[in-house]
Amino acid sequence: MIVTEKLFEIEDQTEKLVQAILTSESIETYKINRQKMHASNDVQEKQKQFLSAKDSFERIEAFGNHAPDFRTKQRAVRQAKRALDMNEEVAEFRFSETSVQTILDLVGMAVAKTISDDIKVDAGNPFFEKGKHSGCGGSCHAS
Repeated sequence: MIVTEKLFEIEDQTEKLVQAILTSESIETYKINRQKMHASNDVQEKQKQFLSAKDSFERIEAFGNHAPDFRTKQRAVRQAKRALDMNEEVAEFRFSETSVQTILDLVGMAVAKTISDDIKVDAGNPFFEKGKHSGCGGSCHAS
């Protein structure tokens, strides 16, 4: 790659975009919710319960239905995970995390579409609305 003035301009514009994203309301909400989640004793306790249940299940998982208490331990993992996911701090964090991911997906899509409609962008979200094209996004189908 040859370093030119254009490259420095792109670098400057990228830094401005990053700063705009970092000072956005979505990022501030994300940071606050992340801090609340990590500070919550209830979340920490539910994480410990989930990790303990997961570890217990993983030790017998390879044996499948033949392992003693396979279904009981499998269910305990799902219940602990649900309890963690239903915690208010965790739910708010996940919501704000999705909001930030959507912003990043939109930026990536905008840059890619500016270059070509045929560029594929991994939006991270299977429900993310893609541009005009659906499917492979390229010219893999006969016209």
